[in-house]
Amino acid sequence: MRMFFIRLAVYLGGLVTIMCAVESSATLRNPELTNYFVYVGTYGKGIYGYRFDAATSKLDPMGLVSEVANPSFLASDNHFRFLYAVSELDGEVNGGVAAFSIDRKHGSLRFLNSTSSGGVAPCHLVVDATAKTLFVANYGTGGISAYPIEHDGRLGVMSALMEAHGSSVDPERQKGPHAHEVVIAAGNRFLYVPDLGLDQIRIYRIDSAHSKLTSNQPPFVKEEAGLGPRHIAFSPNGRFAYVINELKSVITVFSYDASTGDLKLVQTVSTLPPGFSGENAPAEILVDRAGKFLYASNRGDDSIAVFAIDEKTGTLRQIQIVPSRGKEPRGVEIDPTGHFLFVGNHRSDQVVVFRINQKTGELDSTGQMINVATPVAFQFVPAA
Repeated sequence: MRMFFIRLAVYLGGLVTIMCAVESSATLRNPELTNYFVYVGTYGKGIYGYRFDAATSKLDPMGLVSEVANPSFLASDNHFRFLYAVSELDGEVNGGVAAFSIDRKHGSLRFLNSTSSGGVAPCHLVVDATAKTLFVANYGTGGISAYPIEHDGRLGVMSALMEAHGSSVDPERQKGPHAHEVVIAAGNRFLYVPDLGLDQIRIYRIDSAHSKLTSNQPPFVKEEAGLGPRHIAFSPNGRFAYVINELKSVITVFSYDASTGDLKLVQTVSTLPPGFSGENAPAEILVDRAGKFLYASNRGDDSIAVFAIDEKTGTLRQIQIVPSRGKEPRGVEIDPTGHFLFVGNHRSDQVVVFRINQKTGELDSTGQMINVATPVAFQFVPAA
C-alpha cells in the first residue's frame, strides 16, 4: 500500500508539472495580455530590458538589466521564473552559461549562478518542457551540454556533454562540427541540433528524469554538402520542420515523423529575392503560431523573407521580401500576441518592430525603432 501511494504521488507530481507547463505556455500566447518585458541578448556587456505594450506597440527602455559578457542568446523556463543566457566568448576558452531569477513586477533580473558551457562559443540554449534541464549548443567545438535546473533556478553540475566529430566541404567554415542551435520538438522527446560544420541535423533523445541525452536512431539527417544548416523551426501541427541554411541561402523543408524523430526532405527554396547576386548569410527562421506563415532573416540582402505555408504539404511560397531597415538582421522573434515581428539589426545597432498582417502574413513598419548595441536575441516575459 505504501508503494502504491509513492507511485501515485510521483504520477501526480509529473502530471502537475506538465499541466503547469501547458498553462504557462498558454499564458504567454494569450492575446488578451498586452504588457510584457522584452529582454534583448547582445554581443556586448549585457542584457537590456524593455517594457512592451502590445496594444500600442510601444517600447519603454529599462536599460542594462544584467551584466554578462556576450549574452548572444536567452531562454526562459515555461513558468517565466528564470532567465538563462549563454556567454559567447571569443578565442579558444570555454564560454559560460548564467542563470537569473525574474522579477515579473518590475522586470529586474537577479543573478543566481554561472558555469562553464563545456565548449567554445556557446550560441544557443533551451529549457525543456519539465523546466528541469537546460541544453546548450557550443558552436566552436560542436558539443551539446546539459545541466539540471535546481528548484531555485540555479544550474547544477553538467550532466551530459554530447560531442561530435567530422567535417564537410567548405575549407573555411566546415573544418569541424559547429552546433548552431538546440530545439526541442513537441512532446519533449527529441532534441534537434543543426550543425553548420557537418551539414547535419543531429538528433538526440531526451532523458528528462536524469537530464541526459542519448543518440537517436537515426542519429542525424544529412543535408546536401555545403548548405551549412543553422536554425530549425517546427510547424505547430507537428508534421513539418524547416531548416535555414547559412552557407547557401536556402530553406530545406522536411516532413517530421514524431514516432522516430526522423526527417524526410520535401522541398528546397531560396530565401532571397529573384536576381540577387551578392553575398548573403541567412540567420533566423520562425513559423507563426497558426502555422500559416514563415519568416526568415537575410544578412547581406538585409531583409526579411516572408513565405506562405501550404497546410497539407508543408511547402513554402515566397510572398514578400521586406528591407530590415538596418544592417545584418540576425535575431528575429514574433511577440506573444502574434501581431508583431521584432528584428535585431546586428551591425547597425538597432531593433525594428514590424506589424504582421493577420490575414496575409505580410509585414508593415510600425515606426518603432530603438537603439541598442549589437542586438541578437529576444525573450518575452508576461508582466505580472
